[in-house]
Amino acid sequence: MNIQMIGIDHTTAPVEIREKFSFTTKVQAALMEQAAALPGVLGVILLSTCNRTELWVHCRPDAEPPLCDCICQIAGAGTEQYRDRFRSRRGEEAVAYLFGMTSGLRSQIFGEDQILTQVKEALDKARTALHTDTVLEVLFRMAITAAKKVKTGMQTATADTGAVGYCLEKLRGEGYDFTGRRCLVIGNGKMGKLAAQALRQAGAHVTVTVRQYRSGVVEIPVGCERIDYGRRMELLPDCDMVVSATTSPNTTMKYEDVSAAVWKPGLIFLDLAVPRDIDPRIAELPGVRLFDIDSFHAPQSEERTHMEEEAQAVLAQQIQEFLTWYDCRDRIPMTNELAEKCAVDFLVRVEPAIRQTHLDSEAASALRVQLEDAAKKHFRRLLFAVRDEAGAAAFRQCLDAVEKFYDQA
Repeated sequence: MNIQMIGIDHTTAPVEIREKFSFTTKVQAALMEQAAALPGVLGVILLSTCNRTELWVHCRPDAEPPLCDCICQIAGAGTEQYRDRFRSRRGEEAVAYLFGMTSGLRSQIFGEDQILTQVKEALDKARTALHTDTVLEVLFRMAITAAKKVKTGMQTATADTGAVGYCLEKLRGEGYDFTGRRCLVIGNGKMGKLAAQALRQAGAHVTVTVRQYRSGVVEIPVGCERIDYGRRMELLPDCDMVVSATTSPNTTMKYEDVSAAVWKPGLIFLDLAVPRDIDPRIAELPGVRLFDIDSFHAPQSEERTHMEEEAQAVLAQQIQEFLTWYDCRDRIPMTNELAEKCAVDFLVRVEPAIRQTHLDSEAASALRVQLEDAAKKHFRRLLFAVRDEAGAAAFRQCLDAVEKFYDQA
C-alpha cells in the first residue's frame, strides 16, 4: 500500500514554526500542483489548518516522492533546518492516523468538530483541482464517515465550540467574567464568526471589523456591531479584549501601533490565527496579556482516556473496511463483468414471465432494463457484503467460484 503523508502540526512544532508552513489558498493550489507532478504520484490532497499542514499522496509501487522538499521549497524554508519538525507516515500507519485525526483524537482540543469540516474541505479542494485519485477519494470519504460514527457516540465538552470555546472556558476558569466586557473581533470569516458568537453568548459587547469595500454585503453575527477594519485602533482604548482570527498573512495588531495607543489595564489579546495576526512583542507591554493558539492545552484525563478507547474501538472496524476495500479493488472490474453475466442469466429465466404479462414491446423493453439493472445491483451488493463481512480472501474465493460457474454454464 503506497499511501504516504508528511506533515507538521502542534505536536511537532510551536506556532512560530507552523506559521511558516501555513499557506494562502493560492499557494496551497500551487503546492498540490507541484506535488501532483512528482514522479510516481497518482493522487494528492493537502490538509492545511491552524494546527497542521499535511500533504497526502497515493503513489505507484516503490515511488518515493520528496514530499518534505516539496513543502519546504514552496514555503521558502530550508529542508534540513525543518526536516525534524515533520512526521511522515505510510501504509496502514497513515490510514490509522487519518481516521483518528479526522475524528478529533489528534487535535489540540480533544474531540473538536472543526477538523472534520476541514478534512471535508481539503477533499473538495483536491477534487475540484482534479488532483485526487480513487484511492485517496475512498480513503478520505471513509475517514469522514468513520469520524461521524465516532462523534455520534462520543460527546466532549469542547466538541461543539472547538478552539474558540475552549479558550474562553479556560479564561473563565481563571475567574474572568465576560459579562458586559467590550470585545473587538478582527476577522469575519469562519473563526471570527465563531469567536464573535461565543463572546456574545458569554454576555460580552462585541464589535466585528469588516473591510470597507465589503461592508455592504458582509453579514455579521446577530447582536454584534460593526466597524471598518481601518478604524480598529480607534476602538482599542475601550476594549477589554481583542480577538484576531483572519486568514490574512498580514499583521492586524502591530507593536508600534499598540505601544503608541491607550488601553485599559488587563487588556487581553487573543490570537487565533496561523500565521499569527498579532505581533508577539505586544506581550511585553505593561498591563497586557497575549494568548495565541498554543496557549491552551487540554490535559489528559481519565474521562478523555476512556473516550479515546471507545473511539479507537469504532475506528478499528472502519479502518479494516478500508483495508479490505484496498486489497480487493483490483477485483472490481471482474465483479462488474460477473454482474453482467448474472443479469443476462436472470433475464433468460424471467423472460417467459415477462411474455405472459402481455405488455406492449416498449413497456416490456423498459421492464427488462429495470430487471437487468436490479439484478446487477443485487449481485454486487451480495458480493461486497461477503467482502466486508468475511474479508478479502473469502471475497476472492467467491468471485473465482462464480466465474468458474459461468465459464462452465
